Amino acid sequence: MGLGQATAPRLRRPPLRVWVWTAATLALVVVAALLWRGSDAAATESTTAGPADVPEGTPAAALSGMWSVDAEPVPEVPAQSGRVLVGDTHGVRALDAVTGEEAWHYTRSNARLCDVTAVGGRAIAVFATAGRCDEAVALDAETGVRQWTRNLSLRPDIALTSSPGMVLATAPTGVVVVDPGSDTLRWRADASEDCRIDDGAVGSAAVVLLESCDGTTRLWGLDRGTGDQLWSRDVAPPTPSAPVALAGTDRLVAVLVGDEVQLFQAGTGTPVPAVPLPPAGPEDAPPATVESGGTLFVWARGTLVALDQSAGQLLWSLPARGLPAVSPDKALDVLDPPVLVPEEGGFVSRVARTGVETGRSTVDGDLPAGGRAATIGPVVVYRLADRVLAAS
Repeated sequence: MGLGQATAPRLRRPPLRVWVWTAATLALVVVAALLWRGSDAAATESTTAGPADVPEGTPAAALSGMWSVDAEPVPEVPAQSGRVLVGDTHGVRALDAVTGEEAWHYTRSNARLCDVTAVGGRAIAVFATAGRCDEAVALDAETGVRQWTRNLSLRPDIALTSSPGMVLATAPTGVVVVDPGSDTLRWRADASEDCRIDDGAVGSAAVVLLESCDGTTRLWGLDRGTGDQLWSRDVAPPTPSAPVALAGTDRLVAVLVGDEVQLFQAGTGTPVPAVPLPPAGPEDAPPATVESGGTLFVWARGTLVALDQSAGQLLWSLPARGLPAVSPDKALDVLDPPVLVPEEGGFVSRVARTGVETGRSTVDGDLPAGGRAATIGPVVVYRLADRVLAAS
């Protein structure tokens, strides 16, 4: 070979250890991708929003339907911090009160939404990732920002209810109380021996449970802070087939028994005079309650009953389509704040303690029975078990 001729470089195969490292790296990448695709993070889709643009004003004298949405489950109080909260199979959405358009959502494609409640400007949702409802999440109602998550172990048939400072998860075998402001699990309580819990409610004075116990219906109250039993009382319907249903509780407990609402002091279980109701209809919506200051409102069988919570005295009653909109907490310093009652043909503003009419907002068409009204500025939100309507 003469001078000036180039010699072709000889290619060398990488050492075996390089092939091993490369294969291991590729395997890790594939495993990581598969784990990500099957992870909760990959299955979670979450959006957030800025502050709600709540219009000023009050409901007009004539209201027009603005929007409606089918949803299930729906929180008992979906109007929170200027948003309207609704649930579906896999998560929670917040809607703009004026337009009905989505403001934010939180969904889990790999989990089922067991139930959702709303209190104190937060949505508390519980999801089932397997057979049990095992994960709770708290979301800021206005922005959708996640506040906390925690693991739980609850039956798949739980129902959530709430009042300021408490979320109650009720199942036939027991109840669990969670602090909505944190992920603290406050206490648990089991059903009585040989009993089944039919319903539960939480108010300012106690947690109240309705149990079926081998042919006997029992009402009992638990301390809000500890879960210790405060009292127990058997409820006797006039006939074995007569309906018994817990309407709700605050300082008074309201229970539908036959053709009357039976009332008890929530702190002691002491009975107060019952309120008669019209006869049952073929498709009566479940009874329900809402409180405003010193007044408890009970709706059942097309009748709204206003009760003084201190003495259990009946203040007034009248036909209504559902529960009224009550003033928010920040307005309770107003003496005897008005309530907006859903009635035939519209929403009627009434003095809480007397029922005297002070204004009326008409709507086109009939309001479905069994709803609960709320106001967000000039918008009236009407919550039903499976949908929400809005008018302005």
